[in-house]
Amino acid sequence: MREIVFDTETTGLSFPGGDRIVEIGCVELHNRVMTGRTFHAYMNPGRPMPIEAFNVHGLSDRFLSDKPAFHEVVEDLLEFLGDSPLVAHNASFDFGFLNGELGLCGRPHCGPDRMIDTLSIARVKHPGAKHTLDALCSRYGVDLSQRTLHGALLDAQLLAQVYVELTGGRQITLGLAEDAPVMRETPAEHSTRVHVRPARLFAASDTELARHAAFLSGIEEPLWGSAASG
Repeated sequence: MREIVFDTETTGLSFPGGDRIVEIGCVELHNRVMTGRTFHAYMNPGRPMPIEAFNVHGLSDRFLSDKPAFHEVVEDLLEFLGDSPLVAHNASFDFGFLNGELGLCGRPHCGPDRMIDTLSIARVKHPGAKHTLDALCSRYGVDLSQRTLHGALLDAQLLAQVYVELTGGRQITLGLAEDAPVMRETPAEHSTRVHVRPARLFAASDTELARHAAFLSGIEEPLWGSAASG
């Protein structure tokens, strides 16, 4: 199954209030494994960068001045996203900005049926704990050494690792046979296909049973004998 983990950096917190996306990073997963395919773009928001936002991601007006506008990269972005489920942390925020920008370009919105929110999953799986990306990386041993500022592609790569752990770890990708998939509901109310093997029964041969009996008869004062006589 193909999924896209993505993150955005913006000029602020409110798209209706005039804030815009300035960076988007996307990471492709196939059966919960990063394929190495990514999409990354910086965008000129067409408005000044507030100091509060600059302090979070370090993207200045000067740096963004020669970058394309969102509508200039939208086709490449949509081609990369395809119709895959979209994974984000606090996904309503990123979906709000993404759909806002798509609307300005006259493109259809990404529906809520495509949304997978790792924040919601983390709140169910670890109630009462901290659920920031930094906290979840620390919980699952994901290396944060390169994260000095927020960056969309780096954060998407970190989140992809966290998402794998939140949804069962790497074991879920280790199926070695084409058994019938079983649908299991996750805390984020989306379905994950997991291969479940039927149990295999191995009967001992007559020769093996005889050897086992001979081995047991040679044990002096076995514990199970004492328990049985008691």
